[in-house]
Amino acid sequence: MIENVPVLLVVVPILAATLPHFLGLRYDRAGWTIAALVTTASFGLAIWLAATVFTTGEAVVHQLGGFPRPIGIELVADRLSTPFAVLVTGVSAGVLAYTRTGGPRGNSFYSAYLLLVGGLSGLTLTGDVFNMFVFLEIVGLTTYALISKGRSGESAVAALKYLIIGTVGASLYLIGVGLLFVATGTLNMTDLATAIPEQAGYTDPLVLSSFAFVFIGFAIKIAQFPLHSWQPDAYQHAPDGVTPMVAALVSTVSAYALFRLVYSVFTVEFLVANPYTTEVVVTFGSISVLAGSALAAMQTEVKRILAYSSVSQFGLVVLAYGLVNDTALVGAQIHLLGHAIMKGGLFLAAGTIAAGVGARTVDEYAGLAKRMPFAAGSLAVLGIALVGVPPSIGFVGKWYIAVGAVEAGAWPVAVVVFLSTMFTLAYVARLLEKMYFTPVADRPTSDAVAADGGESGDSDGTRERDSVTDGPARVPGRVAPGTVSKGMLGVTILAALLAVGLGFAGGVFDALLSPFVEVILNG
Repeated sequence: MIENVPVLLVVVPILAATLPHFLGLRYDRAGWTIAALVTTASFGLAIWLAATVFTTGEAVVHQLGGFPRPIGIELVADRLSTPFAVLVTGVSAGVLAYTRTGGPRGNSFYSAYLLLVGGLSGLTLTGDVFNMFVFLEIVGLTTYALISKGRSGESAVAALKYLIIGTVGASLYLIGVGLLFVATGTLNMTDLATAIPEQAGYTDPLVLSSFAFVFIGFAIKIAQFPLHSWQPDAYQHAPDGVTPMVAALVSTVSAYALFRLVYSVFTVEFLVANPYTTEVVVTFGSISVLAGSALAAMQTEVKRILAYSSVSQFGLVVLAYGLVNDTALVGAQIHLLGHAIMKGGLFLAAGTIAAGVGARTVDEYAGLAKRMPFAAGSLAVLGIALVGVPPSIGFVGKWYIAVGAVEAGAWPVAVVVFLSTMFTLAYVARLLEKMYFTPVADRPTSDAVAADGGESGDSDGTRERDSVTDGPARVPGRVAPGTVSKGMLGVTILAALLAVGLGFAGGVFDALLSPFVEVILNG
């Protein structure tokens, strides 16, 4: 039975995506219930699969239709892919607690949501480079649809921008796959790892060109500077219930896929044979870290700050890929998992705050700790974790990457990690100062009553009326200010608790991931 779980994680959400449309003919709000049931069940299956893989030490391989490779298609659940399968299903189930009230709602939204979950699961588990392209396209197309659910002109433009740039990235990746197939005659990842040196050689122009196309294609998907231009607009203008899902999973799983391709397909021997490739990867990542951090510190809109922050955080992961040592690579995986929880939680907090009091800019966060203490507290904890303050999962990932840089003798990279931490502290400190030390001046947003147990936006703490008539204009696709449910607040607080709690599990992450990383480094 366990060998069927990988295919169930992919097929069930994709097939279930049709149900909201059919049941929607009779039940207007069937979509959320179906999505909740499917993602919760998938989360349970992913945990079961991960427990089996880590307990037995053996990968679970499913051959679709019973056809073995190279003809058949494989789904592979191993020590690297299963943690990301748990992440995908867990985050997708958690974000639903926000969308129940925070929206966007509608059966078409939940159909796209389930397609995205299926695509992300497939991208995580596929053992075939061409089907990775197929799942990459499913993820891309559903992400475009979800961003455009904002129904405003800005959302439509952001979705179109993502569509065009994302398609370029996927196309570049497909060209790289084509070159690999020409050079080796196979598309299976396991077979490619042996076929590249035996049939082409690590310095073959086709193989080198393939690596370049694959890397640049994924650099676009991961939003590395200067290929990041789609991300700030997409994160800012997507509906508040969509941004946490996109920020936590879409780029994260793409970064995981890049790691899988670099180290499981091209292998470390390719990097050793072409040392300038690692120099390019480290340089690319380092520039992205510094540029993303500086741009984040210059923004005033909170979701845009967090978007540029992601450019920087994924830069850390990419530069770690180029260090080629076990400490940095384990740190990269921990940082990927931790960043998904921290950034998803931060966008959930930003959405909850916007729904509660309509605040969206740094200045509008003035006095927020008094108006929405739980949401502000969660955002503060998640922001501090993003800086890398111990004990938090953000500290663990950055620590491993910095130590890996020192072990590799790459002291400039260690300095980049330090500067990134200072930049992150700068923009997180602005938010903390506004929330906790700046009184509300002229009620810059709305008079909507806070809905998480705090007081209204009045500086003297007097609870205001429920009216939102003098608040900001309602943006299509966004919940009206003053509407915060227990589910929205609960999932935000849960993310903050996880960001801290997982920081104590650094040793566990190391024990789980190190054996796999050592195998791919030592062959």
